[in-house]
Amino acid sequence: MKGRLHQTGRTAAWEAYDVDNGTAPVVLSCEHASVELPDGYRWSSVDAWLVGTHWCYDIGAAELARDLATALGCPAVFANFSRLICDPNRVLDSPTLFRRVAEGRPVDLNRKLTDLERAARVDRFYHPYHERLEAAVAARPGAAVLAVHTFTPVFEGERRHLEVGVLFDRDEGMASEVTRALVARGVGARPNEPYSGRHGMMFSAQHHADRHGRAALELEVRQDLVEDPGWRERFVRLTREALVEVL
Repeated sequence: MKGRLHQTGRTAAWEAYDVDNGTAPVVLSCEHASVELPDGYRWSSVDAWLVGTHWCYDIGAAELARDLATALGCPAVFANFSRLICDPNRVLDSPTLFRRVAEGRPVDLNRKLTDLERAARVDRFYHPYHERLEAAVAARPGAAVLAVHTFTPVFEGERRHLEVGVLFDRDEGMASEVTRALVARGVGARPNEPYSGRHGMMFSAQHHADRHGRAALELEVRQDLVEDPGWRERFVRLTREALVEVL
């Protein structure tokens, strides 16, 4: 371990953490960390089924990111609002920045969004989150940006058997090396699965890495695995070893 993880700030848009004496050349981000709706918003009875599901946040991602930040000795920035408020891992013109449909059912929270409400959410949550992540990356010269996400084991009725995806957009070589290092340690990892980082699915990490000429990757870990404390502890240890080896 690289010291004690401690919170360095918190707003309605973000939470930031660092580790005493942390020196690892990486900054972690967690865009889908929170299941919560901020003040001024509530779940309607129509949306009650969404609460606690992968549609409103990445189950287990916040816990995994905190464990990884502690093990690596690096800063981490977490979005402090549900991805259904707006998705900080999407470009501003993405059709899923404000998700309207989940599993074929309308998302009532976003059903009657006006242009004024869209702009208000972007100004209150999206931009402040990215400003805080930008500051964390700028403060750690040379560090890679690693986003931490999780994926549901069953999507639209299809069972996913993959354990870990290592998503990349531009940094294919690094992704291949991290994947190889994880596989060598017994982790079922594959590059750009269950979806590709080249299709806008790792916008946040890539955006901030590009601004500083850094490398960017995104870890996608299956949710039923990351919720198992024993599995998560082992995965954190092996991932730390793999990243230290590669970075």
